[in-house]
Amino acid sequence: MNSFLLFLLAVIALIIFLVNLGPLILFGAGVLLLYVIFKQYMKTESTGAKVFWVILGLIVLSMTVSNIYALAGVLALYILYLIFKKDKEKPEKARSSNSNEDPFTNFEREWADLKK
Repeated sequence: MNSFLLFLLAVIALIIFLVNLGPLILFGAGVLLLYVIFKQYMKTESTGAKVFWVILGLIVLSMTVSNIYALAGVLALYILYLIFKKDKEKPEKARSSNSNEDPFTNFEREWADLKK
């Protein structure tokens, strides 16, 4: 039951990530453009150019803020990472504990005990 719930959570997280993939790309492009605009603003000397960069920065900032909900896709991707990380650790622990408890994992050892 626990595995099924983890699988269901992983499917839901994957769907949320895929739905938010487009806005996430636009959000990333907006952040990158804001960085470039800020660097250009700091380089310019003239007042007219600074006004141009501020106006352009405000336009790109509005585009970026309108896609802020895309961060839910990042959260879903992080949840997906945690689920797969937990799932990958689980079989290794199960295998190591089962090999000591299960008497039929090492057939030769059992056969030697029977011959005695």
